[in-house]
Amino acid sequence: MTIRESMELRERDYLSPYATKSEDSKGRERAETQCDIRPDFQRDRDRVLHCKAFRRLKHKTQVFLTPRGDHYRTRLTHTLEVSQTARTIAKALRLNEELVEAIALGHDLGHTPFGHAGEAVLNELSEGGFFHNEQSVRIVERLEKGGKGLNLTWEVRDGIRNHQTRLIPATPEGAIVRLSDKIAYINHDIDDAIRALVLKEEEIPKEYREILGTSVRKRLNTMIHDIVKNSSDTAEIQMSPEVDKAMRGLRQFMFENVYRSQAAKGEEMKAKEVLRRLFDHYLRQPEHMPKEFCDMIDKGETRDRVVCDYVAGMTDQYAIVKFDEYFVPKAWQIN
Repeated sequence: MTIRESMELRERDYLSPYATKSEDSKGRERAETQCDIRPDFQRDRDRVLHCKAFRRLKHKTQVFLTPRGDHYRTRLTHTLEVSQTARTIAKALRLNEELVEAIALGHDLGHTPFGHAGEAVLNELSEGGFFHNEQSVRIVERLEKGGKGLNLTWEVRDGIRNHQTRLIPATPEGAIVRLSDKIAYINHDIDDAIRALVLKEEEIPKEYREILGTSVRKRLNTMIHDIVKNSSDTAEIQMSPEVDKAMRGLRQFMFENVYRSQAAKGEEMKAKEVLRRLFDHYLRQPEHMPKEFCDMIDKGETRDRVVCDYVAGMTDQYAIVKFDEYFVPKAWQIN
């Protein structure tokens, strides 16, 4: 028996009957020889962690565009907080932690530079529209590893695709990530907003603070415990009606008072214009993109789709650098 097989046996013995077992995966699009050490979902987690798109998340906006401070969240730190919250819940419910972590680490790979402002611009410019969850799947299926993709299992790709509120994942592990995403961003965005002097703790409506708690730590504790309590011995991952209503109300409060505030959106029009100009530039001059993207056009991908892929993959800083290169006049130099 290999180490992998012994670990799969341990999953059968220990995990909840509702858990997604590695050996029961629907598999990969391209068949592969299995690892002798790692079960499939652990292998997927490792592939996401080592891919280029994951590393670029450290320089992509979460809420505040290019904040001047070391402690504001980026898309990468958001991803890590989602992963930690999701793993805590999965472990308590005896669900598959490795599947949860693979989904959580990959769920935001497709996010654009400049956060949701960038996503809105590409959705407007791209012929097929743009949704970051679908782009995350495209990255792991098509764009990574020189066009080969990561060849992840069906369950991981399903969880990545369906992590948003309006969608329903096929596994309880995917459902955990879906809820953990909201739990993480609501709470860490409150923390960042307080740090940025956009919000004070006491300004959060009393009705939400009484139910969820009066600090980020207490709210995280309340939400996580509520999910564990209400999801034990069932295939449904859910909150109690009271906590769910309060979380939704707090989320709406954040949209009205933080996400749409001048501090969060003050530079948004500039950021959108950067991406509009870059998108138009690469449509007209695709040869300015790296060779791997030009090759995609030569192999039949539409120019619009490939330009969208390239611009979406940029970090905030790289988009600004390329904008400066193409559109900002340089001082004349005498050689």
